[in-house]
Amino acid sequence: MMTEKETATEKIITDAMANPSPAKSMGDPGITPLSPSHTQQNDTDQVPSGPSFVVVVAIDFGTTSSGYAYAFTKEPECIHTMRRWEGGDPGVSNQKTPTTILLTPDRKFHSFGYAARDFYHDLDPSESKHWLYLEKFKMKLHTTANLSIDTDLHAANGKRVKALDIFAYALAFFKEQALKELSDQTGGEFDNNDVRWVITVPAIWKMPAKQFMREAAYKSGLVSRENPEQLIIALEPEAASIYCRKLRLHQMVDLGTHSTQNGNSPTDNVGGGMTQVSPGHAAKEHVRRNRQSRTFLVENVIGELWSELEEGDRYVVVDCGGGTVDLTVHQIRLPEGHLKELYKASGGPYGSIGIDYEFEKLLCRIFGQDFIDQFKIKRPAAWVDLMIAFESRKRAAAPDRSNPLNINLPFSFIDYYKKFRGHSVEHALRKSNVDFVKWSSQGMLRMSPDAMNSLFKSTIDHIIQHLTELFEKPEVSDIKFLFLVGGFAESPLLQHAVQDMLQGRSRIIIPHDVGLTILKGAVLFGLDPSIIKVRRAPLTYGVGVLNRFVDGKHPPEKLLVKDGTRWCTDVFDTFIAADQSVALGEMVKRSYTPAKPSQQVIVIHVYCSEKEKAGFISEPGVRKCGTLRLDVSGTESAAPRREIQTLMQFGDTEIRAMAVDVSTGRTVKASIDFLSH
Repeated sequence: MMTEKETATEKIITDAMANPSPAKSMGDPGITPLSPSHTQQNDTDQVPSGPSFVVVVAIDFGTTSSGYAYAFTKEPECIHTMRRWEGGDPGVSNQKTPTTILLTPDRKFHSFGYAARDFYHDLDPSESKHWLYLEKFKMKLHTTANLSIDTDLHAANGKRVKALDIFAYALAFFKEQALKELSDQTGGEFDNNDVRWVITVPAIWKMPAKQFMREAAYKSGLVSRENPEQLIIALEPEAASIYCRKLRLHQMVDLGTHSTQNGNSPTDNVGGGMTQVSPGHAAKEHVRRNRQSRTFLVENVIGELWSELEEGDRYVVVDCGGGTVDLTVHQIRLPEGHLKELYKASGGPYGSIGIDYEFEKLLCRIFGQDFIDQFKIKRPAAWVDLMIAFESRKRAAAPDRSNPLNINLPFSFIDYYKKFRGHSVEHALRKSNVDFVKWSSQGMLRMSPDAMNSLFKSTIDHIIQHLTELFEKPEVSDIKFLFLVGGFAESPLLQHAVQDMLQGRSRIIIPHDVGLTILKGAVLFGLDPSIIKVRRAPLTYGVGVLNRFVDGKHPPEKLLVKDGTRWCTDVFDTFIAADQSVALGEMVKRSYTPAKPSQQVIVIHVYCSEKEKAGFISEPGVRKCGTLRLDVSGTESAAPRREIQTLMQFGDTEIRAMAVDVSTGRTVKASIDFLSH
């Protein structure tokens, strides 16, 4: 007995088979697309969620800093953030550790984080030039156009290393740290199979970068290729959004409200129109205690903030990290508080490291590009020192600051400059045309507040421009709250700029532990990945197929005559269009037939475009972005024609493919690969 749904699908396919259209498209001889159909899986017939895990561990692998947090599935409201790291910087309090990695001269993993930085720093310069030190390397996955398994990174000494190895070493380090902590907590050897791992990535990352992270996880032994669902890729602003819905008033700062909250009048105005929520003594005490225990209670009731949100309300999450800024627009669906994405994730490489690059450009203007390039290679540890000194001053920048900021120049900078140029650093500063940076007798660069603020300008301008454009989209009207999260959200300059731009159109909310927001949200996401029910497709995806040639409709140069039939080549068969809503579990269905009965593998090229509509795969803006491989070996059957039904899922954080041989009902191994080979 067939269900109605099955007969419907059946009918579509038989209709299609009555009128086959052999596809010829760029190396896909004779692939026949049968009829397209979208199926929406009801929650009732969802696939069982695989093995159950004892604990969820989320890794926030950031551009500038990283960390992990976890929760046991038995007490999901208790989120533990990782143990205190050794090391730490003056003026920078952080639960996370710098994303820095050190390899020995023979390329073996040595250390990660503060430990890597401190060890590298203490090496003698004659030795350190043989060691491989890497930092801020995550951005390479965003900026590399044709990312592959073989993409290289450059260490501080200029040597090349395989990016995949570095990412795998870092994940292996987190795996070891987390399992060690879990073993100590539970008093026995903790089994990795009991862990569901979550790795966070920017929402604006394209599929190759997400897949690269997954490959690195396989290589590091975090999870095995045979058990892919043990690892979930979470999108950073989505994680932040999930956490923000749980906020209590004492866990955040509300910019620009002058009302009393929680029955206490807000503290005095902090810097032009910003007020901090004063939670009252008991709550403060609670927050303080929690800070020490590293355990965050997420009350199961939805946060008080949420009690102001009604069905259908919209809010924006702006995740400002070290490398990227990611913007996500969500709408709340009550009563469960499920989330629906209203506009495709947007943003760009406008993270806080942009300010570091501006500082570097400033140094080049004063001391010469040739010197800075040499200094970085010859004295890499001193360069790291200089950037650490800059980091703590960068955090002191504020719109209303009047006193100058001093940046320590390492002795070897002063020394090496004199050798290199034959005159002093002081001389260089005097004769440079940069008048807002002075030399102070204690061996420091003295920057006026304006000079510091100007380093922020281009990065903040990019973010504001992006926000302005986003708020002009029709889908992004009536935004009730804007959540500012990520490490860069702590910058008063950025907060001020966002406030100026919004002019009171939305309330700006900044969670207290803004750098840990994503980490905590990622744990919640790992506990219940189905919380985000609808997403928007970031790109248009499809394949090239043949259609019957229609005179007047199809361009004559696309005509192909095969066995007396006239076909139009290179037609773009759209699986999903950019910014289209896709529900979780929704499948795009296509059927393909091997050209020859003996064929072992069907390889289909997947194309994508930023544009919502594409007619042909040869149009400008359409590029080949992946391959769909169907392994049909061992499925030979007596049926005259084998039909492989392929299901692709676009509603999740990663694109997946499954396939079935229709005549035998057997599963066909299907994979979709976005890394260029």
